[in-house]
Amino acid sequence: MGCGHKDDKASLASSQIASFSHQPHQPPSAPASKEVWKKGGRMFSILLAVHLALLACTLVSSGAFEKIAVHDYDVFFLLTVMMLIVIIWIIFYLLGTSRRPDAILCKDSHAGPIWLRGGLILFAIFSLVMDVFKIGYYSSFYSCLSAIKIIYPTVQAIFVVVQAYFLWISAKDCVHVHLNVTRCGLMLTLTTNLAVWMSAVTDESVHKAHSKLKKNATEEIFKWLLKAGMRSSSPEECNCNSQICQVFKNGYFWLYPFNIEYSLFASAMVYVMWKNVGRFIDHRSHHIHRLKFRLFRRTFFVGIVLGLIILVSGLGVLILYEVHVNSSTDPSKKSQALSMYYIFNIVCLGLMSLACIGGSVVYRFDKRDMDRHKNPTKTLDVALLMGAALGQYAISYYSIVAIVASTPRDTISALNLTYALLMIAQHTFQNIFIIEGLHRQPPKEDRKHGSHQKDLYGLTFVNVNAVSLRVPDSGSTLAAGTASGVEAIHPSDLVQSLTAPRKINWRRRFLREVSMFLLLSNIILWIMPAFGARPQFDNDTELNFYGDSMWPAIVDICLPFGIFYRMHAVASLLEVYVMS
Repeated sequence: MGCGHKDDKASLASSQIASFSHQPHQPPSAPASKEVWKKGGRMFSILLAVHLALLACTLVSSGAFEKIAVHDYDVFFLLTVMMLIVIIWIIFYLLGTSRRPDAILCKDSHAGPIWLRGGLILFAIFSLVMDVFKIGYYSSFYSCLSAIKIIYPTVQAIFVVVQAYFLWISAKDCVHVHLNVTRCGLMLTLTTNLAVWMSAVTDESVHKAHSKLKKNATEEIFKWLLKAGMRSSSPEECNCNSQICQVFKNGYFWLYPFNIEYSLFASAMVYVMWKNVGRFIDHRSHHIHRLKFRLFRRTFFVGIVLGLIILVSGLGVLILYEVHVNSSTDPSKKSQALSMYYIFNIVCLGLMSLACIGGSVVYRFDKRDMDRHKNPTKTLDVALLMGAALGQYAISYYSIVAIVASTPRDTISALNLTYALLMIAQHTFQNIFIIEGLHRQPPKEDRKHGSHQKDLYGLTFVNVNAVSLRVPDSGSTLAAGTASGVEAIHPSDLVQSLTAPRKINWRRRFLREVSMFLLLSNIILWIMPAFGARPQFDNDTELNFYGDSMWPAIVDICLPFGIFYRMHAVASLLEVYVMS
């Protein structure tokens, strides 16, 4: 009894000393008290963003039509001013945080992963090329244009470079100085990216609408339609007759999808930074998982091979679609190209749905714990996946109603109906698979802070039967573990830990195969609508049912969300692949 009493006192004293020794490593709480009303600062920045977004949306939408006395150079002037203000604020932020050591006390390890920042840099490079093409196009007839049309792409190129550098080095920051100014600056940056995104989507939609009108109408009818409705996508009084001018014009329109994705990626990363302003992270409960990206390890290459087959086949279908649907006037070739497009998508979406269902079933047998820590990045990922999927849901349901209610029904209508139903199913199953994968803890052997697991694997040389003989029958735990301050280890846990990797190896490999297959499939499903394969505009069923004005408006509003969904799903699936 006496010896046990002394042991209790010794353990109590050692625990108190350990607690005192860990106190200096706790995040300081003094700076948090400086902010009296955190929600007030957030509310003010949100109101600023809402008003600017509404103003930009009003100007962008009004500038797309001829009868409204708002010109495209008015839109360019507003966007140029917003981008210049953001550039000045970013420079102020970088200089202010670099000179104050207490500006950034901690970083969010989940924010701005390397694949997301790498994708942002890739899209930024293509956006720069697009701005160069724009400058070359408008410089071809600068004498009859407003100067703002050349200033705007120049300022946008500077904005892209400055913002890409800013997000590359500061995406993980949890700022603790100039809190309200930082929130307002980040919200202004987010709103500017959304305004540039709206302008790019509108310009691209107007360009495609004019291209379709030119293909289906004579020159006189086309001029009459321009006077009656939409504004021309090229300067009215200027002619682009030279070959180099046509190259610049077609080039920057082909690069619009990359600029659109860049704006949306930047908006998502800026939003996470805004959520992290004034945030303290307790690294004792907020585990940092430094996972290595191993593409050619722990896989059977089945998912990569099938994904590459889908990707190459989709590129071939896209080329045929562009040749026979967008560039040819032969109805039979158009019908064959549409049938090929629908058949390919039906096969692709069916395989993706089966893969997602299989992955979700495997998750039912996965013993990894769920990550329940507060994480703005994962919350945003889930919100973007669910929100962006609504665009494709809307198009699919509108198509289903039009096909079912229309007569007569031909082969194209049957394929279109199957395509719409599978699109809904695939989005649903894929969201379930991705969200469950994002909220799983990484495997224990990949954790840097898994001291309990290290202790278990450190005992592999011990005879398990010998260890079990030292433990009383009452089920008490190993005394060596409790004396050293490590979490108690039971022999059954040891046996399970030593045998677990062999059991879960096939699950992890299967999840990796599914993730890689879905990743490559989503890439081709992003490329096809982003670069012209849009049967919603070329299939006459929905157009005849809803009319020439309602259906194009539905597609123009919803399709950009569907395209963004695919690119965001690629980034999320890459994270699921690494976490598996």
